[in-house]
Amino acid sequence: MNTALVDTAGGPVRGERRADGSLRFLGIPYAQPPVGALRFAAPVPPEPWTEPLDATAYGPTAQRRPFADVTTIPEPSVPGDGVLNLNVFTPDTAPEAPLPVLVWIHGGGYVAGSAASPWYDGSAFNRDGVALVSLGYRLGIEGFLHLDDAPDNRGVRDWIAALEWVRDNIARFGGDPARVTVAGQSAGGGAVQTLLAVPAARGLFRAALSVSGAVMRPDGPEVARAASRLFTARTGVPATAEALRELGSEELLDLQDRLGAPGPDREGLPPMLSLAPFADGELIPEAVLDALTAGEAGADVPLMLGFTAHEFNAVPGPGPDGPPLPVLLGGLGLAPDRAAAFADSYADVDPDRLFGQALTDATFRAPSLAVADARAARERPTWLYEFTWESPADGTAFHCLDLPFAFDLLDAEGVTAAAGDHPPQALADAVHGAWVSFVRDLDPGADWPRYTAADRATMVWDVEPHVAHDPLHRVRALWNE
Repeated sequence: MNTALVDTAGGPVRGERRADGSLRFLGIPYAQPPVGALRFAAPVPPEPWTEPLDATAYGPTAQRRPFADVTTIPEPSVPGDGVLNLNVFTPDTAPEAPLPVLVWIHGGGYVAGSAASPWYDGSAFNRDGVALVSLGYRLGIEGFLHLDDAPDNRGVRDWIAALEWVRDNIARFGGDPARVTVAGQSAGGGAVQTLLAVPAARGLFRAALSVSGAVMRPDGPEVARAASRLFTARTGVPATAEALRELGSEELLDLQDRLGAPGPDREGLPPMLSLAPFADGELIPEAVLDALTAGEAGADVPLMLGFTAHEFNAVPGPGPDGPPLPVLLGGLGLAPDRAAAFADSYADVDPDRLFGQALTDATFRAPSLAVADARAARERPTWLYEFTWESPADGTAFHCLDLPFAFDLLDAEGVTAAAGDHPPQALADAVHGAWVSFVRDLDPGADWPRYTAADRATMVWDVEPHVAHDPLHRVRALWNE
């Protein structure tokens, strides 16, 4: 193996030089392992080391269970305690000029996912002059359950600690700490939106890219405390770090499963993402969507955001014996007088997929569209897209399908199963190229104008990428107006 050595602020790390000349450094700790007294604490910087740290294999991941049944992304689970680690992919540790940096936060509903996924390899970004950092963070109960004797939003604090590591160390890997874009998909896209609303994260990145971003709604301390009360009611275990600290990973995951199970006692909690970032009044001062749509959060940060056309359309409806569609739509926040309009508006959608379409709209499309509209009304730099290319494997543009195109990794493990035998390389060239341009230049390119209140220009990613003017008007009319 051809290796390379870099001195970080914590100590030297030995990475791997790949066949294409780029380098990768895997599993670098940005905080101490969250175990023992640190298990539910805010992240603590790692203890310095003097001997070279082997960084040629991915470090431990927080996810300990396979989630192959609910995601198309390969998500390796690596055992170990040091889950607060990150990976650096760079074309050169000593380039002629410092490189723009993309920091990637993985998705997984805040309870799953893995930074070690082959779908997040940085090789194509390195080829195009961008350094990429992917990071792991605490998930589920350890990252997001409100505990009376522990800091809230521990997973968010992990993201901030990783970004601080990037600020302090990325120049040693050839990156420019002043040219960082934070990006993520699904829960990771929600992380991006959350970081825009967190004062402690200001100055750690100059641009943001939210892919199918998902945030908790409703969002506030009362909701977080209600989840904690439900946790104790269902498990008999106090929602405290003291009670949970000594439990093994499997025990904690079993308790998490019990918290997440459906039931009438969940009334008042969001239908999804009960373990997620929430407005605690301190680290996150106010609800993220309120901060982004009515406040000043992220006002000076260029933002690219969007979603796929059919994120969750494959989620089955309740069946003939379940609640009628209007009741389900009401549970997602759609006013009763709009339930019939929803079905009429989506007359082109298979009736069995109407509930899935509603989930897609309520969770991803309508909230992101609201953010784009609010920013456009204040003339803040914003670019909106919709990924509409339909996979022959499923016949839809489903959740996660856009990622191999954005990372230009159509030959990666698992992509054929998701995108068929011949996904269009030209589409990957276009999507990936726009990402590179945005990270490098704070603009995805001349062919993609800003999203403005005047024309709502939206990039439509399909076999023939094109800009459409307000293609999402029915989503806005149903959910946001």
